[in-house]
Amino acid sequence: MTVTTRHEVSAGVGPAPSIDLRGEGTSPGELVRAVWRARQLLVILARKEFHVRYRRASFGLLWAVGLPLLQALVMAVVFSRVAHIAKAPHYSVFMLSGMTGWVFFTAALAAGSTAIVDGTELSSRVYFPRPLLPLVQVASSLYGYVVTLGILLVLCPLLHVGLGWRTLVLVPASLLLVALVTGFCLVLSALHVYFRDIRYLVAAALMVWMYVTPIIYPPADAPGKLRLLLQANPMTGVTDLFHLGTVGAAGPLAGAVVVAVAWTVVLLGCGLWLQARFDRVFADLL
Repeated sequence: MTVTTRHEVSAGVGPAPSIDLRGEGTSPGELVRAVWRARQLLVILARKEFHVRYRRASFGLLWAVGLPLLQALVMAVVFSRVAHIAKAPHYSVFMLSGMTGWVFFTAALAAGSTAIVDGTELSSRVYFPRPLLPLVQVASSLYGYVVTLGILLVLCPLLHVGLGWRTLVLVPASLLLVALVTGFCLVLSALHVYFRDIRYLVAAALMVWMYVTPIIYPPADAPGKLRLLLQANPMTGVTDLFHLGTVGAAGPLAGAVVVAVAWTVVLLGCGLWLQARFDRVFADLL
């Protein structure tokens, strides 16, 4: 920055005084290294976030597990007994396995997409890489997800669904699910700093999103026009992997998984770029 004096200006020596305020973005590599160095803080904040969420509840952790299971049970009864649209074998497990991934996705996305703005009080006190805030929400949601997934594996034999080698598919399914929701959270949390409507857009999208994801019906049962949305939906491939790991394949698996992986790579790349570009100016906009 160069500031010229009043005498120099009047003599025509230099231009009028000016101050150039341009924040330089952090490089993606530097941001990743900063997040890695703060990994212990990430674990501490995620654990605190999870326990604070249920600290004053009488049943504590049971709410994190019981509500998703109750929702899946109600939907299984409604669509299999009342609506009579369920044609998939072992429909209860089909529904439970799809809901296991979906509930984690919605919980992490809803909290992570607004995490930077919601964490204003913390980030205004001390500097740390802002991507840590959406990552904390994803990590804190993992606690309930792991317990719910364990209950699903226990229920499978009780519901006459055997476990075998295909159950190992749940490992890459979980990794893809976590990576996908992380990409969404990184992108949306950065955009939410500038566009506060993101919170409401995400809430509205999730209400519709579930019905264009093959959770309550196999992809083969979807109408022709709906199949186009299913093919473009990144959660279709993830949900199909959960179905494959429990009741077996329920749709054209390979193409859906490729789409999910492509979405994940693009979102992680865009999210990392956005966070790196604007990390230093987020605090000034909160």
